[in-house]
Amino acid sequence: MTRRPTRQVTLGSKQHGFIKIGGDAPVSVQSMTSGYTYDIDNCVAEINKLAAAGCDIVRVAVPEKKDTDALKEIIPQVQVPIVADVHFHFQRALDAIEAGVHKIRLNPGNISDRKQVEAVIDACKDKGVPIRIGVNEGSIIERKDKQKRMKELGGVFSDNKHGHFLAIMIAKLEEYLDIFYERDFYDIVISAKSPDPNLCITAYTEISKRFDHPLHLGVTHAGPKETGAIRSVVPLGHLLASGIGDTVRISYANDPVYEVEDALEMLYCLELRERKGVDLIACPTCGRIQVDLFTLVQDVRKVLEKEITLPIKVAVMGCIVNGPGEAEGADVAIFAGDRRGIIYVQGQKVANVKEEEILDALLAECKKFEARVQAGEAKLGEKVVDIIPPDPIGELGSGFDKIAAGNVEKVSDLTIGQSDA
Repeated sequence: MTRRPTRQVTLGSKQHGFIKIGGDAPVSVQSMTSGYTYDIDNCVAEINKLAAAGCDIVRVAVPEKKDTDALKEIIPQVQVPIVADVHFHFQRALDAIEAGVHKIRLNPGNISDRKQVEAVIDACKDKGVPIRIGVNEGSIIERKDKQKRMKELGGVFSDNKHGHFLAIMIAKLEEYLDIFYERDFYDIVISAKSPDPNLCITAYTEISKRFDHPLHLGVTHAGPKETGAIRSVVPLGHLLASGIGDTVRISYANDPVYEVEDALEMLYCLELRERKGVDLIACPTCGRIQVDLFTLVQDVRKVLEKEITLPIKVAVMGCIVNGPGEAEGADVAIFAGDRRGIIYVQGQKVANVKEEEILDALLAECKKFEARVQAGEAKLGEKVVDIIPPDPIGELGSGFDKIAAGNVEKVSDLTIGQSDA
């Protein structure tokens, strides 16, 4: 896909790594700690946990001086760039910058005093610290002296049910950015979050047409993971697939590690990040399954996640009706039958095992294949031969005893790989 061209900003340090946002940099993943920043040990532990999950940038809240004071002890103990989330009091931004934070998040709806904003800009410019401007729906406040401007912009979006919010967001950005530009400051990232997925799509699309700053994508107040995953991934995936977005945070009312995992998976699926670890595909619910597939899939996921580091594509299929075609591009695949499974490696059949042996046998084949790839003897995604589907009556264990007992009719001209589903 063609990504929208933007300016590029850089944050971080030698210790924490340098992360680029925008330009030709890969889309980065962010999250935020859920505990109090002044609780230093727990904050450090949570940041390191998010980093271990694959988070590139971690944001922390600094509503009070004790939070920014804590940053002086937190930052030396972590390995990823830290963003200070500043609301209401500009002094917290100045304190955070002094403590060594790598990025500041401001909201024009909360800090509007021009002198205060200029003080933060100058401090960030002096230290080389980028600023994210967040014009989120929940914190944008319309000013009375801007009514005419709102009306004019509202006319631009008159055919959109979100026209009022769009008008406010654009006007606030224009007004706020003018302050930054006058201070010759351009290390800016923009966000325009809302709990409404459609408004997020429209807002980011319109902002991307008007400004060349990198965009931080997110759906705010998305809810628990169970529903928030869909609410988040639908608009964010749409925007990213359209080439819009340079860094992303999925927001859940849950453990933030889930935010990182789901954001990464979204980027992997869109091929915006190189996958780390196994790419697992599996059958959905179906009446043809003859093994405990759903337990098997979860067991496979957990085991391979721990044991395999390369992005091997693994297919776990419950039958052979659609499985051979759907697993054609898999490096390692298994087709299950009547309490058995046949394992293939890049199209070649390598094992036929009982159901209780499937997990261990599949792991063993994945590890052998990974070792071959690391040794340069095989390549990921390279099909050696076409998969030849197993005999559903013979090789998968469903047949000969039943045929002998007269319980299964032997079909002489069986067409494999077709389904009436």
